[in-house]
Amino acid sequence: MRFPSRRIVLDVKIDGHNLTIEEAVSIAAGENSASLSDKARVRMELSRKGVEKIIASDDIVYGINTGFGAMSSVKIDSEDLQQLQTNLIRSHACGVGEFMEPHHVLLMMVFRANSLAKGVSGIRPEIVDILLTMVNNHIAPVIPRIGSLGASGDLAPLSHMSLALLGEGQCMVRGNSGWNTIPSIEALRGIGLDAVELEAKEGLSLINGTSQMCAYLSLTLLNLETLVFAADASAAASLEAIKGSHSPFDTRIHTNRPQIGQSISASRISAFLNNSEIKNSHLNCDRVQDAYCFRCAPQVHGPVIDIIAETRRVLEIEINSATDNPLVFVDDNEVDVISGGNFHGQNLAIASDTIAVACHELASISERRINQILDPQWSQQTPFLALNEGLESGYMIVQYVAAACIAELHLLSNPVTISNVPVSMGKEDHVSMGATGAYRSLKSTTLLSQVLANEFICATEALDRISEKPGDGVVKIAQWVRTFVDKFEGDVVMSAGCTNLSKNLLNGGLQVSLG
Repeated sequence: MRFPSRRIVLDVKIDGHNLTIEEAVSIAAGENSASLSDKARVRMELSRKGVEKIIASDDIVYGINTGFGAMSSVKIDSEDLQQLQTNLIRSHACGVGEFMEPHHVLLMMVFRANSLAKGVSGIRPEIVDILLTMVNNHIAPVIPRIGSLGASGDLAPLSHMSLALLGEGQCMVRGNSGWNTIPSIEALRGIGLDAVELEAKEGLSLINGTSQMCAYLSLTLLNLETLVFAADASAAASLEAIKGSHSPFDTRIHTNRPQIGQSISASRISAFLNNSEIKNSHLNCDRVQDAYCFRCAPQVHGPVIDIIAETRRVLEIEINSATDNPLVFVDDNEVDVISGGNFHGQNLAIASDTIAVACHELASISERRINQILDPQWSQQTPFLALNEGLESGYMIVQYVAAACIAELHLLSNPVTISNVPVSMGKEDHVSMGATGAYRSLKSTTLLSQVLANEFICATEALDRISEKPGDGVVKIAQWVRTFVDKFEGDVVMSAGCTNLSKNLLNGGLQVSLG
């Protein structure tokens, strides 16, 4: 998923209720800015007063004046509450592994700010103001990716994020020449901010949520929405490349099995094939049915479209939800602090597992279409589309690479949700591993894009060797492919062309080219 830097067009009001995935991504990309809405500010101030009322009463309430997790029964003296929050952030900032990409961090920060803006977390609105100011100025805390269990929130990653608010750790700051890493306190001072002293409950509010999971799964979803369209396009191009039958995409077939995704896929493939001369050239041939990789493309692609729709529904709710614990509810003068489990990312984890399987299946059926194009038995072309058989390998290894990507996708499609490890002395005895799952699925979309790119390359080359004109949509698809990969004139190194085509697929280049 590309994050271009553009002139700011819109200031998105963060209110905890109406943020869209696309708006959040645009803010992280620097296309739009973000600020806390007036209504959200009022709600947050009311919630904060509820916390202060509890502190003044000296009541013992979890998350406000107690320890955390297995130490939730330990009462903390009022004079130690600020130190408690600082200790919480420091002790939980122990992530490992490669650093998150800065744009992923910024997206996570947008989601965290929006969750807190809902006004039931007991945190001061000034803290959200600081988060959004950092995002607007492209300041991304340095965050090791690994550490979240997908329950109790994304504790370790969000603690590293929060560490920057304290003026500790390091931040990546985007300048004219790219991203530079500097001490967090310098990054804050550079935009006129001081280090924050967190008050009671605020550290817990910052780190106890599903924001890292949401960031990775949102990017995964946007990638997959692009790639399932590309899969329909590649299926149409490959079908024409082997002079396959158009009959399986007849509307009458799909209205009698009215699965929504299946019908959408069949309709798209059929539209790409409109006005095909290739279809007319083999009306009287003896081929009755094509292989499943063509004939059943809508039945395989369609369920992915359905999965995407459901994942979007879940995510749009999640990014506008309060996912920390406990939550603070104020009604007139009554304050209720209620412990629950909104931090548990099982919904996101299961969605990510399903998407990983979906990526494998789209890639698997795509590779089978590549095989048919390169096999003279089906395509009536030269083996591997080589011009000089034996002397040249043609596109033989293009298929190998697709198969290697599928092997990785096979590994990545194993479910993460079944990897439960009880922690915190058994008190947190079931976790989702949703952060691991969502990041895994994001990687899966990148591998899928490469397999589809390889299919486009093979289909386009085969189409160039057919005298009849393919469908109108397929003509445009082939023209787009040719902007990245030249016509085959002999064996050459193809890595750059394959990779560039894959990246452009993820960036939505195909949709743009088709209008």
